[in-house]
Amino acid sequence: MTAPGADAPRDGSPTPAGSTIVRPYGDTTGDGMVQGSFTLPLPHDKRAEGAAAQLANKTGLGPALVVHAKAMGPSFTFFVVYGRVSHLVDTSKVEVFERDYPLLTPKEANAAIKKALRRRLVVVGACIGSDAHTVGIDAILNIKGFAGEKGLEYYRELRVVNLGAQVSVPQLVARSREEGADAVLVSQVVTQRDAHILNTKEMSAAFREAYPAGRRPLLIIGGPRFDESQAGELGVDRVFSRGTTPGEVASYLVHELVGAGRGRGSSAAAAADGAERRSA
Repeated sequence: MTAPGADAPRDGSPTPAGSTIVRPYGDTTGDGMVQGSFTLPLPHDKRAEGAAAQLANKTGLGPALVVHAKAMGPSFTFFVVYGRVSHLVDTSKVEVFERDYPLLTPKEANAAIKKALRRRLVVVGACIGSDAHTVGIDAILNIKGFAGEKGLEYYRELRVVNLGAQVSVPQLVARSREEGADAVLVSQVVTQRDAHILNTKEMSAAFREAYPAGRRPLLIIGGPRFDESQAGELGVDRVFSRGTTPGEVASYLVHELVGAGRGRGSSAAAAADGAERRSA
């Protein structure tokens, strides 16, 4: 079917059964108007605005209007452009990463950990490399939490070690071994020159080198510029993107370490060893 106000494919091909074809909405339904922003390495003047309009038109926004321009120091200008796109979106072909575990209340999570491990589950968290943005990791770990949910420190069967900002990978590995970590949570907000990607790959490689097979902690990475499908590429067990709540992380830990996920992957097998793993 076609959504009200949306255009059918312009090449005359039939719309696949069960799909919805949509176009962006700006002033009127299905008008295809979108807004975008970018920065050019040019001082703010008429020539810079003309360059911004030219760039926007080349990307397919036509006709494109520069609706906002602001100098960013003497040599850069930030622009907001507005224009129409001709592209259609088939929602049946949109790929999303679905949550594959149930959400648990803190009471349910505590009960599952206590029954399965008979000890507290240890979580070590940090911002690695030069990243000093602790808002994300604190939102998940600190008791005050995020989005109306208490952080992991609120869970009585979790022992949380928050190492804070600018922690080197060797420091993180050493402290995780010292604390007997079951899971390591790393937040990366700084993304210039793909620093978040490089730091994460360095971290995952270091943990695999430092731990025997089947004994390393669960590795979890989070940040606004990560894609949830990148876990395999980055060498981690899970990627959480923007908007993740403490309850989602806690539920994943329970699922993977003491629940239905036990036995899947090296970290799950390690956690299943329980007290034996801590003394290894």
